Amino acid sequence: MNAQAATVPAGFDPKLAHVAAQWPTERPVVSCRFEPKGRFVFCGLESSTVQRFDLADGKRLLFPGGHESWVFSFAFTADGVTTFSGGGDGRITAWETASSAPQPIRKIEAHQGWIRALSVSPDGSLLASGGNDKMVRIWEAATGKLVRELAGHTGHVYSLGFHPNGKTILSGDLLGAVKQWDLASGNLAGAFDAKPLHTYEAGQQVDFGGIRGLAITPDGKFVAAGGLHKATNPLGAVHEPIAILFEGESRKNVRTLLADGITGGVIWRLHFLADGSLLGACGGSNGGLLLFWKTDADKDYHRFGLPNILRDMDVHPDGLRIASAHHDGHVRITRLAAKTA
Repeated sequence: MNAQAATVPAGFDPKLAHVAAQWPTERPVVSCRFEPKGRFVFCGLESSTVQRFDLADGKRLLFPGGHESWVFSFAFTADGVTTFSGGGDGRITAWETASSAPQPIRKIEAHQGWIRALSVSPDGSLLASGGNDKMVRIWEAATGKLVRELAGHTGHVYSLGFHPNGKTILSGDLLGAVKQWDLASGNLAGAFDAKPLHTYEAGQQVDFGGIRGLAITPDGKFVAAGGLHKATNPLGAVHEPIAILFEGESRKNVRTLLADGITGGVIWRLHFLADGSLLGACGGSNGGLLLFWKTDADKDYHRFGLPNILRDMDVHPDGLRIASAHHDGHVRITRLAAKTA
């Protein structure tokens, strides 16, 4: 989940979006995140090595020795000093963000199976993780000490995010459940019904979909959950992207956000932009798309096509640059403003 700028950045206009930079890697890219100071974008590939790109010159640096599987998630301390990576090996690894010769600071054997999501609390004191063992765990960010386990999901935990008030955390799973937990007690504080994002296909005998993207506005007014629906052939990748918008306080469904004409796409991540609109990262057999919705309309008002299948997305602290992870092994930077000379 994310925070957004208090004011709209100068030159901000999604309809002027363009790819400003693209950097190749040796394998398909599955995850990407900007660190809080905006100097670097961190990436996970279909390999065990974390990679960091410098936004100033595109220089790449490898962070070896942290994982034994693909890296699916990242989070950062609020000051940007420490980076956390979560992998398919169930491990959280801490790194010095700006290191020129990176080595793991700390490793936490956190989950049985894949870690799908990481998130850091607004005050930077807590790190949350969730994964295929259906658990959410809360850790001290500074030490890696386990603080609390949140049990109750019946499907893989795909997404996480601390509420801006710092008192609760939201978690979304494979079966379309979004749970809100009280951090002080560990008790369930409420739930959002996002079941349309889950499909059970009896013929193929698979659960499919889930809460792939989760975002909340800084004032807590809206929560958005994204994924897919109309999965008529899940294993054949026949399904459509969808996001559901909720009132944050009442947890009521406000509207379903659609993207007509996309028959093979998934919303992999959501982010509320500085003007209050919602950005969805869509990837699948229809390629890679950035979808833009207003919170008072059902259909996207703009979409921007990217050169290859998209796997993940993040928005820079400046509110103008978007990083995207692609199956063709590239990390791309899209700018939401006019091209500069």
